[in-house]
Amino acid sequence: MINAAIVGLGGWAKVLVNSVHGKSDKIRFTAGVTRTVANGTDYAAERGFPLGDDYAKILADPAIDAVVLATPHSQHAEQIVAASAAGKHVFVEKPFTLSKASAEQAVAAADVAGVVMALGHNRRFMPSWTELKNRIDSGALGTIMHVETNMSGHGATRFQTGGWRADRAESPAGGMGGMGIHMVDTMIGLCGPIKDVHCLSLRRALVVDIDDTTSMLFRFESGITGYLGTIGATTATQRVQIFGSEGTAEIRQERHFEARPMHGEPEIVDFGPFDKEKAELEAFADAITGTAPYPLPNDQAIHGISVFEAVMKSAVSGETVAVG
Repeated sequence: MINAAIVGLGGWAKVLVNSVHGKSDKIRFTAGVTRTVANGTDYAAERGFPLGDDYAKILADPAIDAVVLATPHSQHAEQIVAASAAGKHVFVEKPFTLSKASAEQAVAAADVAGVVMALGHNRRFMPSWTELKNRIDSGALGTIMHVETNMSGHGATRFQTGGWRADRAESPAGGMGGMGIHMVDTMIGLCGPIKDVHCLSLRRALVVDIDDTTSMLFRFESGITGYLGTIGATTATQRVQIFGSEGTAEIRQERHFEARPMHGEPEIVDFGPFDKEKAELEAFADAITGTAPYPLPNDQAIHGISVFEAVMKSAVSGETVAVG
C-alpha cells in the first residue's frame, strides 16, 4: 500500500482523495498540506489524515511514499524538484507546468532521483479512449486525416477576482489550463506529436479578466490536421472525433462511443460510469511498485506542455507557432 500526501486541498484535490478513500488496496492518503489549514480541517478529519501547511515537513516524513500535487500550475515544477530530491514519488495534476523548460527540469529531477513522476491526464484511462485508440492502431478507420476535439464548461463563471484561477498568468488561453490541455494530451496519445498550432483566444462573456473562448488549429508531424475548442462559460461538453478514410469514430461526454464505417451500420456503445481518478492513482501506485509502467510517458508529458506553450504564444501573436 502506497502512503500518499495530498498537496493542496481545493475541490479537485478532494475528488482525488475521495476516489480511493476506503476503495483501494494500492494507495491511500495519510497526510495533507494546504495553504489555509482551517478551511480543510474538518474534511481531513473525516478522511482520517493530519493536515498542515508545511510542504517541507511532508517531504521529510519517512512514512510518506509519494505526494499528489493539486496546486496552482506555476508551482508544479518547483514542487516536483523538491519532492524528487526528497525521494518522494510524484503525481501531478495537469497542466504539468507552464513551459517546456520547466517540464524538462521536473522530469530530469525525477529521473536523477529514480522516482516515478506521473501526470494526471485521466482521460487516458477511460474505456472509451482505449477503444478509440484500438480502432486507430488496428487500421479499422483507414488513413487518419483529421481529429476534432472540444472540452468546455462553465467553471470559469464561478472564478472570483483575486483567486489564482482568475489570474491570466495561471489561466493563459482561457480554458486551456483547466480543460483544453486534456484534449491536447488526448490528441497526442491518439495521433502522435504536434508540429505547429494557430490559436485565437478572447473574452466574450466572463466578468473576470481571462479569456473564455479559445479555438486552435493543429498540424501533426504525421500530416494529420486537428481542431480544439475550449469555452469557459457554456454547458459541459466533451467530444473527440477521428476522421479516417474508412470511417469515423467519436467519444461524447466520456462514456458514449460511436463508430461509423464507410460501409455498414453504425456501432454505438455506452461504456457506463467509470472512476478515472481512481484508475490513474492506482496506475501511479502500480508504477511505484514496478507492477506496470505509468501509461503516459514523460516525453509525451513534456510534449503536451510544448504544445501548450505554443498555444499561449499564438494566442498573443496571432501567428502560427511551431511546437518546440
